Order: sequence, then structure tokens, then C-alpha cells
Amino acid sequence: MKHAIIHTDGGARGNPGPAGTGVVIEFEGHKILFKEFIGHATNNQAEYRAVILALEKAKDLEVSSIDFFMDSELICNQLKRIYKVKDQELGVLFIKAWNLMQEFKKVTFRHVMRGDNKEADRLVNEAIDEK
Repeated sequence: MKHAIIHTDGGARGNPGPAGTGVVIEFEGHKILFKEFIGHATNNQAEYRAVILALEKAKDLEVSSIDFFMDSELICNQLKRIYKVKDQELGVLFIKAWNLMQEFKKVTFRHVMRGDNKEADRLVNEAIDEK
């Protein structure tokens, strides 16, 4: 059973504005980084898109359990089903993430302070800057 620790971040300049995602996946002594420019989006949409990207990549890597760490309290608590998803566009992204989560034996989410998510944040900025 492969276990991964994943840090995700998403951000938009201007909110909404040019947006990107950053994902750091650590498993079995490996660290793999992903970043993606996603076009025009809100910060919250970018946060969800980072989780979706991470889940897709973890599935490709045949990971079976995941501990997520993210600095978005809103998205973390929506995915933990503590907060309701009220925004329709976020609802679509929540459903996509939720469906992907069903591919894994265990998925947990933990909110961390921004300072504890620096590498994923750096990848977000790189993705936006490179566009």
C-alpha cells in the first residue's frame, strides 16, 4: 500500500485573474512536483483544481492513501464535509474531487498555515509567472 503526503496550493492574481496550481507529492522516498497554469479563475477555484491535479497524479502513481496539507481553510473544510459548498462553480469542482477521492482507500485533509506550504505556493507563482 503506497501512502503519499501531498501539499497543494492554488492562487489567482486579482481574484479572479490569472491562476495556477502547485502540487508536491512525497511517497516512498520520492518527491514529485507539479504546477499548472489554469487560466482565469478565482483563488478558491484554483485551490480545488490543485486538489484535482494531485488526485489525478496520485492515481497515476498508484498511491492508495493520501494525507493532504493545504492552506485554504475553506476548501479543506468543504472536502472534510464540515462546511457546505454554496457556490455552484465550486460545487462542480467539489464533485470532481469527491469522485476522484473514491479511487483511494483513505484520503485525509489538514489545514496548515501558509508558511508550512511554501513549496506548493512557490509552484503556483512559477506557473503564473511562466505564462
